Amino acid sequence: MPIPDFQSIMLPLLKFLEDKKEHTTKETVEHIISHFHLTDKEKENLLPSGKQSIISNRVGWARTYLKMGGLLENPTRGVIQINENGLNVLKKNPPKIDIKYLDQFQDFKNFRTVKKDEQNEIQLQQDITKETPEVAIYNGFQQIQKKLAQDVLDEVKKNSPKFFENLVVDLIVKMGYGGSRKDAGKIIGQSGDEGVDGVIKEDKLGLDEIYIQAKRWEGTVGRPEIQKFVGALQGKGVNRGIFITTGTFSKEAKDYFPRGTKIILVDGEKLAELMIEYNVGISTSLVYEIKKMDSDYFSEE
Repeated sequence: MPIPDFQSIMLPLLKFLEDKKEHTTKETVEHIISHFHLTDKEKENLLPSGKQSIISNRVGWARTYLKMGGLLENPTRGVIQINENGLNVLKKNPPKIDIKYLDQFQDFKNFRTVKKDEQNEIQLQQDITKETPEVAIYNGFQQIQKKLAQDVLDEVKKNSPKFFENLVVDLIVKMGYGGSRKDAGKIIGQSGDEGVDGVIKEDKLGLDEIYIQAKRWEGTVGRPEIQKFVGALQGKGVNRGIFITTGTFSKEAKDYFPRGTKIILVDGEKLAELMIEYNVGISTSLVYEIKKMDSDYFSEE
């Protein structure tokens, strides 16, 4: 079965603690894995960050929400235990426990409410979601990045070919090629040969060079354009080049692998992603710093 969302874990977790004993995080996770009959593959599935398993993360958030609802406690670090409130809830035999159910408890309402100022309070509008906050943040971040990439690409297409040439130089320098901005600016566009727009240093010492073709257009770059570029490279006795466009590449262009020549294709989508990654035409709007408790600090051993 699929990995349960953290709300689906809440009731089985609380029932596991019904024995009133103290249980470690590891014991709790193992019980939930067994309860939901998760496979080895499902147990090993990681969060997008790659730093924690999905099931451990969801059990952790289920535990946190139950604790904030006042249904369980932490007698010692890394250990949980049901309390009288939790036992009373189980006596009522609820069909499920989720965020909506926990909203009946004042402790939980306090947990979900933050003060805006001394006179007003705002209620955090947290959707009843199947994802834990980390995954929700990651997914939201990806959506923002995707929209930003499209906005960046649209703006690039509105500007002149000269602007696009400067943009390419800025990006290449930010990526570590071309030496200084001044050197790269001189090198790019100096050729004037058909099929080649410029040449840059591969490294700051200029030990090798890479040739560039840059096209600012809306359409699709086909195989003939790539073949022309390869021919120009071969005419200069070089075997590496970068073809950058604000458009797209046809399947035939992508499938073209000329023998002895290495060509990197950068379409509009990839160009925008690189601009975002290397902060070309990009500024930071907001930074959310995700912190976690340093368990070593609280250890007296």
